Amino acid sequence: MTVYLDAIWLLNFCIDASLLLLTAIILKRKFNKIRLICSALIGSSIVLFILTPYFAIMSHPIVKLLFSIVMVLTMFGFKRFRYFFQALLTFYFSTFLLGGGMLGAHYFFSTDLVIFEGMVATKSTGFGSPISWTFVLVGFPVLWYFSKTRIEDMEVKQIQFEQLVEVSITIEEKTISLTGLIDSGNQLSDPITKSPVMIVDVSKVKGFLPNEIIEKSEGLESFSTMDSSHHWESRLRIVPYRGVGQQNEFLVAIKPDLVRIVQKEEVIYVKKVLIGISHSTLSSDDEFDCIIHPKMLLQSTIQSA
Repeated sequence: MTVYLDAIWLLNFCIDASLLLLTAIILKRKFNKIRLICSALIGSSIVLFILTPYFAIMSHPIVKLLFSIVMVLTMFGFKRFRYFFQALLTFYFSTFLLGGGMLGAHYFFSTDLVIFEGMVATKSTGFGSPISWTFVLVGFPVLWYFSKTRIEDMEVKQIQFEQLVEVSITIEEKTISLTGLIDSGNQLSDPITKSPVMIVDVSKVKGFLPNEIIEKSEGLESFSTMDSSHHWESRLRIVPYRGVGQQNEFLVAIKPDLVRIVQKEEVIYVKKVLIGISHSTLSSDDEFDCIIHPKMLLQSTIQSA
């Protein structure tokens, strides 16, 4: 079997650089390109010992751990132990994540990929079969990008989850419970009363709001031609707003008696608020039903849960 050491070294250099880059992305740390190249050179230098008697020593787990430590120190430096240890663990997390993905794809597609003593190579005669090398050269970047996007999605979900609250709206004798998202970008207020406006997905309140109210909320024309078919119509308001890239429009809102928000260990009662009725889907994955105005958490009565 012919071993092309330069090709295997280049492959592992690119993989080490990709793992270090993914580590920096996960930790949200700035990095120097020269440090990245030097760190990847250190990690891939193990490949150069394949054909020497020292390879058994270089492939020992303790030696590889020392190489990893030097790589992380070269890449990120040392500010304090926690800073360094976090980078080291994240580097191994990235390695196991992508390494496990490559092994899973290898067994799924049955390619000639071989991970020998912690290094990636291909098992075949000569330079390697086109299929096996294509699998590594194409599969690894695809898996790297997939891992990066999934980690970013998880971070967004976590941030969003921390901003989700339990909401209950009370009008006269009726109460509905919803899941709300606290959105700092929602600054919509009634220009007359200065009451903050929370936005509710109309599909989530169809059993709560009367059909007459929902019909009136579909547009300004329906609102202007309304009759007194339901006594809740006296609660309706028109709130002007302007969306991104849109001209001035109008949103039909309703005045509730009370909005109750449960946030962590606090129960917040809000009376000065309007409920804007939106006919557009607020959450494509159905994670929340309404958007909470941040001022509702300030201009309110707070009690311990």
